Amino acid sequence: MSADRIGPSLAAAERLQPTLNAFVQLFDAEKARNASSGSGPLVGTPVALKDNLCLSWGKTTCASNMLRHYESPYTATAVQKLLDAGAAVIGKTNLDEFAMGSSCENSCFGPTFNPWDTTRVPGGSSGGSAAAVAAGIVPLALGSDTGGSVRQPASHCGIVGVKPTYGRVSRYGLVAYASSLDQIGTLTPTVGEAAAALSVICGHDPLDTTSSREPVPDLVSALEQPVEGLRLAVPRQARNQANHPEVARVFEETIAEYRRLGATIVDVELPLLDHGIAAYYIVAPAEASSNLARFDGIRYGHRAALGPGEDLFDLYCKSRSEGFGPEVQRRIMLGTHVLSSGYYDAYYNTALKVRRRMKQDFDRIFADCQAVLMPASPSPAFKVGEKTSDPLAMYLEDVYTVTINLAGLPAMSIPAGFASVEGKQLPVGVQLVSPAFDEARMLRIARMFERATPWHTRRPA
Repeated sequence: MSADRIGPSLAAAERLQPTLNAFVQLFDAEKARNASSGSGPLVGTPVALKDNLCLSWGKTTCASNMLRHYESPYTATAVQKLLDAGAAVIGKTNLDEFAMGSSCENSCFGPTFNPWDTTRVPGGSSGGSAAAVAAGIVPLALGSDTGGSVRQPASHCGIVGVKPTYGRVSRYGLVAYASSLDQIGTLTPTVGEAAAALSVICGHDPLDTTSSREPVPDLVSALEQPVEGLRLAVPRQARNQANHPEVARVFEETIAEYRRLGATIVDVELPLLDHGIAAYYIVAPAEASSNLARFDGIRYGHRAALGPGEDLFDLYCKSRSEGFGPEVQRRIMLGTHVLSSGYYDAYYNTALKVRRRMKQDFDRIFADCQAVLMPASPSPAFKVGEKTSDPLAMYLEDVYTVTINLAGLPAMSIPAGFASVEGKQLPVGVQLVSPAFDEARMLRIARMFERATPWHTRRPA
């Protein structure tokens, strides 16, 4: 890719910003080129960053009034690796505030819209990154995935979204939501581009104590080699009556295509899949309540103005009430509750036990199969505002993704077809899950399907 892609990429971003609202800030072409310090495999490639990834220029806002004016003094490790490989960062993308959401509507900058139908959401929380890639603005964007925030928007926008194994990519410079679940991931048009990007950002980082020392294999060279004797596990719980009929149809067609490609489909039980949402919305908010305690108006973030007679307690309350939006406040309160005296064992400790059982269930399946296949989301992209008044309905959008984060496994969403909804053709993705640190084979399995189908070639008008 040549450097002259940066100018057209920025021009496209500016032209589509009023329609999509995918970015919260854009950088000029000279700044983007000058900050690119390497001569590696991504030279001249324009990239976008979810705005919870620190960058030593511009702002890092997390789409929150709490950090609207925050300027990071350093750059996230994964981002620096892109720069060292020659990539040029053209801007920061919109997200659900502090990565808490499934629609990219919980942002102080307003919602992002789906390029396939601008009355619908792009998914969340990495909705801005997904929309920017789907619209052809950039060929690569980074997102973060705590409970599906890379894979679900990838599905809704018809692109490839990869969440690596926990620890495979450094979290240094990623603003923390739930530290035992967060993972930086990639959003790209194709599997090949995902493999190339992951080859750059994966690897041990001494600045992140949770970073794995597991060697990173060559993710690109063997990508075109089909997996011999492929056995794909399909959980009975994934063929759920709650799935949208069009999602169910695309999923069954995907299973049939893998059969045609020579895979053996193995029906399995994943009994705790249905309990993933309950466990996740105990563990994640508990960690969020701790991580976000630092944003108090004193050490970090928005500081409220005090009136006569108001004290330090009032400053904390007013700063956090003004700085955090409703969804973030809801999760902080839920997390504080489940960690409080008398409730820790009943809720948080129980959720951790369920989490361990989930990992054991996946390990049992992987003893016989190389990957698990299931939907990425139970429905196609829904309309803006459709689920904002019903938090539980919104949370259920991640029913197939949160369990993978709880187990710390790698997973990816790949384009698998289109749903016909109200006269619109909306993309639908399916999800592949592999054993820990087996991204190389997972990418090969995804490429088998991509090579045999046309879905990844289609782009919104």
